[in-house]
Amino acid sequence: MFDKSLRADPRDVSFDVTAGRAAWLGARPDGEGTNFALFSDHAEAVELCLYDDKGISELARLELPRSEGGIWFGYLPGIGPGQAYGYRVHGPFAPEDGHRFNPNKLLLDPYAQALRGTLEWNEALFGYPVGTSDLEFDERDSAPFMPKSIVAEADFDWEAESHPATPWSDSVIYEAHVRGMTMRHPGVIEADRGTFKALASEPIIEHLQKLGVTAIELLPVHAMVQDQRLVESGLRNYWGYNTLGFFAPNRNYLASEDVREVRQAVKRFHDAGIEVILDVVYNHTAEGNEWGPTLSFRGIDNASYYLLADEKRHCFDTTGCGNTLNIAHPMVLRMVMDSLRYWVEVCHVDGFRFDLASTLGREPAGFEREGAFFNALRQDPVLSQVKLIAEPWDIGDEGYQVGGFPWPFREWNDKFRDDTRAFWRRDPGRLPRLAQRLMGSPTQFNHSRRPATSSVNFLAAHDGFTLWDTLSYNEKHNEANGEDNRDGHDHNLSHNLGVEGPTDDPQIDGARLRRAKAMLTTLFASHGVPMLLAGDEMGQSQNGNNNAYCQDNEITWIDWEGARPEMVEAVASLIAFRREWRGHLAPEGFWPRPEATESVWWHPEGREMEDGDWQDEGLPVTGLQHTREGCPDLLIVANAGDDCEFTLPEGDWHKRIDSACTPVTCNEAASGKVTISGQAVTIFQNGEPSE
Repeated sequence: MFDKSLRADPRDVSFDVTAGRAAWLGARPDGEGTNFALFSDHAEAVELCLYDDKGISELARLELPRSEGGIWFGYLPGIGPGQAYGYRVHGPFAPEDGHRFNPNKLLLDPYAQALRGTLEWNEALFGYPVGTSDLEFDERDSAPFMPKSIVAEADFDWEAESHPATPWSDSVIYEAHVRGMTMRHPGVIEADRGTFKALASEPIIEHLQKLGVTAIELLPVHAMVQDQRLVESGLRNYWGYNTLGFFAPNRNYLASEDVREVRQAVKRFHDAGIEVILDVVYNHTAEGNEWGPTLSFRGIDNASYYLLADEKRHCFDTTGCGNTLNIAHPMVLRMVMDSLRYWVEVCHVDGFRFDLASTLGREPAGFEREGAFFNALRQDPVLSQVKLIAEPWDIGDEGYQVGGFPWPFREWNDKFRDDTRAFWRRDPGRLPRLAQRLMGSPTQFNHSRRPATSSVNFLAAHDGFTLWDTLSYNEKHNEANGEDNRDGHDHNLSHNLGVEGPTDDPQIDGARLRRAKAMLTTLFASHGVPMLLAGDEMGQSQNGNNNAYCQDNEITWIDWEGARPEMVEAVASLIAFRREWRGHLAPEGFWPRPEATESVWWHPEGREMEDGDWQDEGLPVTGLQHTREGCPDLLIVANAGDDCEFTLPEGDWHKRIDSACTPVTCNEAASGKVTISGQAVTIFQNGEPSE
C-alpha cells in the first residue's frame, strides 16, 4: 500500500538510476515509488511526462535513464497510484522504412492498467499533416486531446473468493455486453447502468441464475477508441472491437475511475457460481492503417508492434481493421501474454474468447496451428488452466479455420448456426448437416484427440441477426447505420414466416415462437458447448439490424420489460434438462466411448436410417437415440416439417420435453406409432421418468 502522505510533487522528482528494473514493464508501484518501463527497439530516447491530478497540465518531463534490450526504464521515488503520465518517444521518422516516431505526440503506455480522460478527435493526433502525405512530419502537440495513463492501485481484498472452475461438459455460455445488459433494466440503479457495477448487480445475477447459465462472456471491455467517422456521424462504436490498451478497462464501463470495480464484479459473479470470460482483441488496434492516428504503438515502435507490408510504409492487414498486431515479435507476444495473465491473476477472470483468432496463428507460411502464440498459451502454467475460445476465422487467405485449432482451444462453430437455421427454415436436404451438429460436428473436431466439447454451438451472436430477428426478417435492415443498408452480410438464413418485422397476427407470432423453441432445443440437445446470445431468451429484436456495431442505444440494449416470459421459462427448462442429462447431451469425448454403447439414427418408419435415407431431400424428420451404460436411453426427434407419425424404437418411452420446451410430468408411456409435432423437437426417455 502506497502511503499518500509520502507522495512527491512530480515537479521535484528525479530517477533513482540504481533502482530501475527492465523486467517490470509498465508502471509498477512498490509502496515507495514507481518503476516505469517501455519497450521500443528502434527508439533513440524516451521521455516520461507526468501530469496533474486532472491529467491536463504537464508538470514534469523526464528522460528514462536506462535502456537494455530495447526496454527503456527508470524508477521514480515518491510517485504512486493515481499518477497520470504519458510518453514521448524519439526516433527516426522514416515511413518508407516503417518508422513513424514523432515526439510531438503523447503516447499511452501499452501496459497502463487505467486511463484518465477520453480521446478528443483532433488533427494533432496524427503523425502527419492531415490532408497531405503520410510521409510528411506533423509538429503539433497531441497531449491536450489525449487520455492519460494512470499508475494503478494493485491491492484488492478477494476474501474467500474461489473460481467456479466449471467443466466444459457442464458449461453454458451467455454472450453479453456490459452496457447492453444493464441500460434498460428497471431494477438496476439508473446511475450505475452501463457499468460493471450494474452488470454484477443482484437483478442481473438473479436472471442468469434463473436461466442456469454457468459463464458470462463479455464483449470487449479493454480500453478502446470511438471511431472518428462514427463520432462525426452521431454514432458510437458499441461492440468495442477497437482496442487501444490491453490492460486497462474501458473507462465508460466504470462508475468511477477505480479499476477495482472490475474485480468486485468478477468476485460477485464467482460468488454466484458464474464464470467470467472476456472477448479479447489481440489481432489489431484502434490506430488503423498508416493513415490512422499516432496514439500509442505506432509512435512507440511501429516496425515492431505491427506487421508491415513488403513496402514498409504500409500496414499488412488480415483483419479488415487497417492493421495487424505483430504477434510473431517476441516482445509483442510477451505483451499479449502479460495482458492475459494480468486479467487472470489480478482480475481473476476465467477465460478468453479470441477475436479473429486465425490472425494470431499466422506465421510466414500462413496459418499454423502449432504457431508461436498457440504454443505459448499451451505451455503457460497460468493460461493453460483457463477457458480458451477461438473465433476461428479472419479475412486473409486461408483465414477460415473452423476445426483447425489445437487443444485446449474450443471454437465458435458457425456451421452449427447456419445448418440449424437452414434446417428449421425447411431448406431441403439439410438433415445430414443437422445430424453432424447434433453430434458435436465430428467432421470438424473429431481429430487430434480433441474432445466433443470442442464446438461452441450458437444460434446467434452479437454479429448478425438475433434469434427472433432470424424468424422475423427476410432481409437485413441496417439503415440506422448510415451506410444505405450496404453494410452487414446477406447470408442470414432467415425466414419471416409471412410478415417482415413485428406483427400482431397471433398465428404468425405463434409460429415464430414455436420455431424459436425448436431451435433452442436443438442448441441445448447437441453435443458441444452451448452459447446463448443475451436477449435471445426473451425474444430480443434489433429491428432487423444485422450489423449493430455502431448502435449504442435501444436498438441493442436488452428490452427487459418487453421480454417474452414463455421464452425465458423455455430456456431455463432446457438448460435444467441438459444439466440432468449431461452424460447423454454433453459428453466429453466423441461417440462411441467405452461408457457409451452407441448412438443410433431412426427413420420415422421405425427402422435405422440407411445411406439412401440421408439423400432424401424431402425428409424433414429423424430420431437420434443415445444409449449410455447404466442410464436410461434418450431419444431426440427433430421434425422441421408438419405433424407426422413416428414409429418409436422398441422400449418403454416417456416424453420428457414437449414442443413447448417444458418438462412433461405425466408418466404416460408411448409405444408404436406416435404423432410428432411439426416445427418441434420432442425428447423421450426409455423407462419411468424420475420425479
